[in-house]
Amino acid sequence: MTAPSGVVVLTDRLVARSGLDCVVAGAVAGGVRSVVLREKDLPRAERAALAADLRAILADVGGTLIVAGPDPLGGDAVHLPAAGPYPPPPHGLVGRSCHHQPELDRLTTEDYATISPVWPTKTKPGYGPPLGPHGLRKLVEATPVPLLALGGVEIPEQVTACVQAGAVGVAVLGALMRAEDPTETAAILTSAYVEAVTPKLSKPGAGSPRSPRRGLRPTVPTQGSSLTARSGHGRPQPQTATKSEGK
Repeated sequence: MTAPSGVVVLTDRLVARSGLDCVVAGAVAGGVRSVVLREKDLPRAERAALAADLRAILADVGGTLIVAGPDPLGGDAVHLPAAGPYPPPPHGLVGRSCHHQPELDRLTTEDYATISPVWPTKTKPGYGPPLGPHGLRKLVEATPVPLLALGGVEIPEQVTACVQAGAVGVAVLGALMRAEDPTETAAILTSAYVEAVTPKLSKPGAGSPRSPRRGLRPTVPTQGSSLTARSGHGRPQPQTATKSEGK
C-alpha cells in the first residue's frame, strides 16, 4: 500500500449532515482517495460493517480505507494514536497521529503521520496551540516520514499553504462532514492540492520551470470522466525558481 496524499477524509458520523456512507461517497466523487474511519465508540460489529460499506465505495476508484486504532477491521491499514502501540503492528499501511516533535521522534516503521493542529479547529476547540504553516514546515523538515497536515483546514488557500510547507496532503474532517455538498467541497480542496503540486511553467526567458522537488501530479476526476483514477503519492516541497542567466 502507498501512504495517503492529497485530501484525506477523517470521519465523524455525529457531525455529518447525512449518512456517513453518503458523505464519503460524495467526497470520493470529488476526488478523495483515502478515508480514515474513526467512530471508535461503536461496537466492533457495527464498526466492521461500516468499514465494509466504505471499502466498497472506495474500491470503485481504487481508494484506501484506513481504520483508526490497531484493529484493521478486516483490512490491512490502520491509523494509530500517538500513545501507542509501539512498535507499530505489521500491517500493510500504518499511520500515526502526532502533535509535536517528541511524538514524531518516536516514529519507526510508520508509513506516514498526521500532524495537528495546523489551524484552530471547530472539532476540538482550544486544542493546540496551532502550528501554522511556519511550524508545520519546521516539523516537516525535521521528519523523514511523510506528514499530512490536520486541523482547521477548510479553504483552498490553507491546502496550498500546507503543501508549500512540505506536507504531502491535508486531513480534513469538519469541512467535509458538515458540507452541504461534499462532492463540491472535496473537488475544490482537491483542485487546490493538484494546483499546488503541479509544476509551474515559467515564461520564455524567465529561467527554469519551478516544480516540487518530490511528488507526482495526481489524477483528479473531472466532469464526465471515470472515477477510477487515483491521485499520485509523493512528498511535494516548497517551490523554488532559479534566476535566469544574465539577470
